[in-house]
Order: sequence, then structure tokens, then C-alpha cells
Amino acid sequence: MHVLKFGGTSVANAENINKVVAIVKQSLLKNKTIVVVSALSGITDLLIAAGKTASLRNEAYKESLKTIETKHLQAVRELIPIDRQSETLSLVKKKCNELENICEGVFLLAELSARTLDSIMSYGELLSSLIISAKLGSLQMSHLWIDSRELIRTNSNFGNAIVDMDHSTTAIQNYLHQNPKQLYIIPGFIAMDASGITTTLGRGGSDFTAAIIAAAMDAELLEIWTDVSGMMTADPRLVSNAKIIPNISYQEAMELSHFGAKVIYPPTIQPVMNKGIPIRIKNTFAPDDYGTLIERKATENKNSVSGISSIGKMALLSLEGTGMVGVPGISKRLFEALSTEKINVILITQASSEYSICVGVDEPNAAKAKEAVDTEFANEIAFKKVDPVYIEKDLSIIALVGENMKNHTGISGKMFGALGRNGINIRAIAQGSSEKNISTVIKTADVKKAVNVLHEDFFETVHKQVNLFLVDKLKTLMISYI
Repeated sequence: MHVLKFGGTSVANAENINKVVAIVKQSLLKNKTIVVVSALSGITDLLIAAGKTASLRNEAYKESLKTIETKHLQAVRELIPIDRQSETLSLVKKKCNELENICEGVFLLAELSARTLDSIMSYGELLSSLIISAKLGSLQMSHLWIDSRELIRTNSNFGNAIVDMDHSTTAIQNYLHQNPKQLYIIPGFIAMDASGITTTLGRGGSDFTAAIIAAAMDAELLEIWTDVSGMMTADPRLVSNAKIIPNISYQEAMELSHFGAKVIYPPTIQPVMNKGIPIRIKNTFAPDDYGTLIERKATENKNSVSGISSIGKMALLSLEGTGMVGVPGISKRLFEALSTEKINVILITQASSEYSICVGVDEPNAAKAKEAVDTEFANEIAFKKVDPVYIEKDLSIIALVGENMKNHTGISGKMFGALGRNGINIRAIAQGSSEKNISTVIKTADVKKAVNVLHEDFFETVHKQVNLFLVDKLKTLMISYI
């Protein structure tokens, strides 16, 4: 069994959906297949905008709903023969009417709860999967459409619900075993809590849906189909010579995806990693490309570094003071204050003197983080044992990632040397004991330059050296032959 997940760009319009159908047909020639789909490209943003606009009692939300309906009806008309359109057009209209009723309620109440927003957002994946199912039906391709809310159970943390893996695994196995088919179509991103209320799985939720199902069914392979041909050595928008990474380990993929690589999201990897199920990143628009294969242990890589990634819009918070030195519990209080406000810490660094602790957070949360920490340490600040939190903004994190970095001397020196030679100042450094990641905080304005000089040192120079070695070897062989 293979599980195929198609992202929003892969199902953006009728033309792209036809490409998806062709890929599914090829998969069915060899394997039982489960297809998980995202909403049509841009639809989730329109749904969120409709809900938020309605909550402001602004009737402009109706324009968003009209755009959503038109886009889906157009897809149906382009995908399905005229004599078979009526049923699907009616189904799309019915779903759009339901959506309009929800938004009208939001408009009248002038209130948009996280629960209601989840309900609104769910229509993106429901509509796309139903349209794809109808397309397959028009081609006489036997399959079963399944509402993923029947399969995946979560808590009631609307917007980013936590999955009950045991319950979900049992439900998936029971449902699919009781309803055997060669092909299943399932909407991603959406689930249900114990009370039967719709929830969503947060950022990268459709990928996560596919991974949960793949793990539950012990699939041979999870394929993530997107608009790029795999994970790359750097962001191609920053580095023109970025290269596809053909093979990578689960851990490397998680590190790269955490630090900005948007091809796959970290939660996706965990369920399949536990089962040792490989993940392949594939390009819907270039299906013959090899892509990137993610597995337990990657094929031997000559490079010490697998990839370079970055996170922007970050702020660095510094807590300093002589009253911190040798005092137990300071770190605990700092992180509890941030946790209470649901502020995620991206990076941590502390000097051995214990005089200061620096943490990296998303820039939009910087002011709230400062207020929370200053409140927690109000007494120490009043007695001048600790200084008020100092915030630096307009920062980014650059990360080098690679399995082969472990115990490989000189990587940090090479990284800092390359940045230093190019006048790029480092504000903070963090490296885990696993040695798979070295992270540095720099000015956002320097990111493009930093990524390019590092890519040149760690990838392009290596390839040049290999090419020179091969040329020298060839010359030697030719001389010997002569």
C-alpha cells in the first residue's frame, strides 16, 4: 500500500487535478493506494478571510464566499463531462450554502471562535476531495471517499488539535479493513474531537493526516506530492545554484523542515519514522524526477552538510543580571512564563557564567514575551538583580544541517570563517549535542548573503574539488595509455 498526499498547488485547478489523476492511475498499476488531498490553492486563506471579515460585521465576506464557490464550480465544469456534472455541482452548491450559513451566524454574532473557524476551514479539503472523487467516478475508477473526521480523533484544541494516535490508528484500521478498496480518497487537515466537533491539525495538517494513515496501515511508502522536485540544499529563492537532496535521514529532514524548509513539516515525519516507512517528496509537475527519499539512514553522502535552512521574522530576548548567577530555577521560571503565554521558543543559548540567557521567539510575539518575563521577574528587576528583558528584532536564524557533521572537526570554524570573511555579524550561536545542527542568529538583511556564501563553501567548492580530482585522474590515465 502507498499513501499519496497532494498539496494545494497540485490541486489548484482542473488542469492540475488531471495531472493528479494521471499519477494516481500509475500508482494503482502497482499498489493499493490512499490519496490524501489539501484544499485548492488559496482556498484556506479565502475561508479564513471570510470568517474574520464576517466577525467584523463587514458584508465583504460574501465576496470571498462567492470566489470560493465560483472556483469550485469552475473546476467541476472543466473536469467532469456535462452529462455527469449535475450531481457534483449540486453537492458543491450544498456545501457552499452550509458555509454561507456558518459565516452568516458569525456576522450576526460579530464573533469568531477557534471552534467556528475550524468548521469554516474544513470546507476547503471537503470540497477538493469530493470534486476529485467525482472526477475519478466519471472515469469509472472504482474508489471510496472517506471523511477523515471518521478516522482521526483529536482533543478540542481548535486550530492545532493534538491527535489521539491510539484511537485514530484503531479507527483507521477498522474502517479500511471493513471497506476494502484498491483506492481511497480522503480530505487532509480535518479531524474530530470526542464530542464529534470538527477540528483541524494546524500547519502542514494534510501532510500529517497522510502520515497518520500511512503509519496506521503500515504502508510501504508515503509520497508527498508538491510543486518542487524534493528538498534542496538551500532555499532556491535565495540560492540560484541550490541542488536537490536525493537521500536524507528522518532526523535531517526534521531539522531542515524546522528551520524553514516548507516542503515537509516536522510532525509529518514522526508517525512514519516510528514505523520505518520511507517518505518520498515528488513533483506533481515533473513526476519522473527522482525527488527526495527520506528514510531511517540515508544513502552515504560525501558532504558533511546536507542542507542550509533559515527562519526569518525572529526576535532575540536577553535576560541578564548578577542575580541569576548560581541561582537554581531561573531557566525554569523563564520558560514557564513563556509557556503560560503559549509562546514557542525557537532557539536557546546561555553562557556558562549564567549571567545571561538568550531565547529566540517569533517577532510578532516579542512584546508579549517581554511582558510575561518582566512580570515573572518583577521583584528581581525592582531590586536591580536582573535587568528588564532586552529585545533585538529584525533577526533570522541560519542553520547548517547534516548527519555527517557529527564528530567532523572544523565545520563550525568553516561556517564562522565564511560568515566573518563576508562581514556578517553573528548575534548568537546554538548547537545540540547530537551535532546534526549548528544554528546562528544574524541580521535578516544579511540572510541572502549568508546562505549564498555558506552554500558556496559547503556545496559548490566540494563539487569543484571533485571535478578537478576527476580531471586530474583522467589526465593521469591518458598519460599512462600514451
